[in-house]
Amino acid sequence: MKKLIAAALATTALAGSVAAQEITEFRIGLLGGENAQDRLASNECLATYAEETLGVPTKLFAPADYNGVIQGLLGGTLDMAWLGASGYAAVYLSDPEVVEPVLVKINLDGSYGYHSIGFARKDSGITSLEDMKGKVFGFGDPNSTSGYLIPSIEIPAETGASMESGDYFGEVKFTGGHEQTIVAVNNGDVDGGVTWADGQGAWEDGYNSGALRKAVDAGLVDMNDLVEIWRSKPIPEGPVVLRSSLPADVKEKMVALVDGLHETDPECAYGVAAGESLGFDPITHDAYLSIIEARKAKSN
Repeated sequence: MKKLIAAALATTALAGSVAAQEITEFRIGLLGGENAQDRLASNECLATYAEETLGVPTKLFAPADYNGVIQGLLGGTLDMAWLGASGYAAVYLSDPEVVEPVLVKINLDGSYGYHSIGFARKDSGITSLEDMKGKVFGFGDPNSTSGYLIPSIEIPAETGASMESGDYFGEVKFTGGHEQTIVAVNNGDVDGGVTWADGQGAWEDGYNSGALRKAVDAGLVDMNDLVEIWRSKPIPEGPVVLRSSLPADVKEKMVALVDGLHETDPECAYGVAAGESLGFDPITHDAYLSIIEARKAKSN
């Protein structure tokens, strides 16, 4: 495992010079997807462990949207975050040197993929994309992989129409995030939308991990009231990233901490990983080349 961790860190030529530096605090950015209070609660244990491991105060930041975390990493005001693949692509395309992908969440079957899941209320009678024609469709956040990037590419390929309001769907709107999309569909504010899930386990549980599972845990929805209407191809799970200019020993300690969290504190790992998983394993930049290209193509 030590060799894997060393490889995942992909230590730069500056590693020697930064190793001697010290930090006075450690700052973790929490990507949107559920409300800020729940995000902070789910990761409070990680902050406590980080303080014990690094010996400095650790602060959690839960911006209102994905871009808050992206800009925090680019601006050097955040040291660590678990990004979606599209969020990582956004950071990389803005500055390829600012962060390093080090770990990825592993599903119960050993894979590290997940899906964009399209869903609607069961009592709406909607069971497919075809049934969504002319109806209101909800995206999450423009910087979300499953809540925007991938469905905005794959759904038009299937329908032969754009995602512009009035083309295939009657109206397309951004809800603000995964939890907001789930609540909007459940409340009937939109007819259907997309969110993320590993797609494994029982639908009634919100699958094993992801935004649906978190919504079930929070008592926001009863999955028996919802139905899956679409599923994307597998998407590479987003990486845990660390600021590249952090001291080498800080990176090593944090990688070891998160990598071993599933074994040392399964309950904490459940909250951090948004559900059931096998914890986190090392990952490198190459796992996200296809998402980077997709994001680049979408922005042109």
